[in-house]
Amino acid sequence: MLLRAAIILLSFVAMAQAEEPAVTLRIGYLKGTNDLTLAKAHGSLEKALEPRGVTVSWAGPFAASAPAVEAMNGGAIDLTVGSSTSFITSRAGGVKLVMFAYQPQSAGDEGIVVRADSPLRGVADLQGRTVAVNRGGTGEYLLVRALNQANVPADRVTRAYLAPPDSSSALSGGHVDAWATWDPFLSVVLENRSARLLADGAQIGSENAIAYFVSQSFLQAHRPVVAAVFDVLRGENEWARAHRQEAGEIWVRELGLPAVVAARLGEYNTDPLGPVGPEEARHVGHIADWYVENGIIPVRPDIASFVTDISR
Repeated sequence: MLLRAAIILLSFVAMAQAEEPAVTLRIGYLKGTNDLTLAKAHGSLEKALEPRGVTVSWAGPFAASAPAVEAMNGGAIDLTVGSSTSFITSRAGGVKLVMFAYQPQSAGDEGIVVRADSPLRGVADLQGRTVAVNRGGTGEYLLVRALNQANVPADRVTRAYLAPPDSSSALSGGHVDAWATWDPFLSVVLENRSARLLADGAQIGSENAIAYFVSQSFLQAHRPVVAAVFDVLRGENEWARAHRQEAGEIWVRELGLPAVVAARLGEYNTDPLGPVGPEEARHVGHIADWYVENGIIPVRPDIASFVTDISR
């Protein structure tokens, strides 16, 4: 009788394990002022996902979205964060990643900077100059958008395709005349007064956003896990909006930044996070059309099939 009971118990355990296999969520985090960095610092994803049998594994920090997406495309990570612009470029490259969360960017957390002693005073002055950007991402988007706004032909400005750390060195060393960038890099160079703002997101007319991506295969296999991640990110976002200074201090600590930038980071990086609904999807599609019109990508990628409203 005891033997039979033990066999039945073992059978139930085996069935449970078969129905709920252990899952590892591999996250690529960026050197960025986003809610994913806050979740990493607070351990909130681990707390929320452990009861579901999900282990969280972190990789990074990546300097920008492009290398993180490359890691995802190579099967090394399952989830990461970037911009709506980097999403479009990734989709144009055939990467099967799905956008599941969307956060409009503040005008103050992206812009074009020049050296503090630069003679350049406006976007029109960039004609004949060289500007550091990241290929296809926020930097290139900001530059081309700014040139459009100033009625400057895009081919009158040379684009130096560099990663953010290299862009900073190139600007300070005089190898480029300007740098189109975003936080935390923007706040660092402005607060240490090594650079001066030529135009911010509002002056440029930026429609960029922070976005969260998951590989299509992971989403298809573990949608409830991704939904739980979204809930954690939204909770972190609500906390940050109520504790801007503290959020800034966490970003400073986690990213190894100068303490002086904490207040600025908290002020400009806490816009509301939400799901990717029809309006957000249309907006991303609108930017994709703009990318094609301005020659940043050759053909408009399929956007509609690679966004999801994870809250539904």
